[in-house]
Amino acid sequence: MKTKVEKLYKIVFIHLGKVYEIYSRGVTSSGLYGFVEVSELVFDSASSMVVDPVEEKLHEEFSSVEILHLPIQSVLRVEQVRKRGQCVIRDQKTGEKVTPFPVHK
Repeated sequence: MKTKVEKLYKIVFIHLGKVYEIYSRGVTSSGLYGFVEVSELVFDSASSMVVDPVEEKLHEEFSSVEILHLPIQSVLRVEQVRKRGQCVIRDQKTGEKVTPFPVHK
């Protein structure tokens, strides 16, 4: 008997002038007209010794989000993928990875 494989999606969207690449288990049209609904965000487990500052920033930013409603015009791409890659924030113009510096609050 085959086991049910959960779908995994890579969502690439623009937010505050940066291109975000995140992963989730659910993507659908939102009940809010003109939005895409992204649910069950997937982040790297904190089991490794190496800490990725981008992953940590994204996890902190979206940790309390149950469903993310993205404006349709901000979504660049949605891909169904087999395995999760690294979450990334890129500069919109250059495409270079943006690494946030730790800020003490």
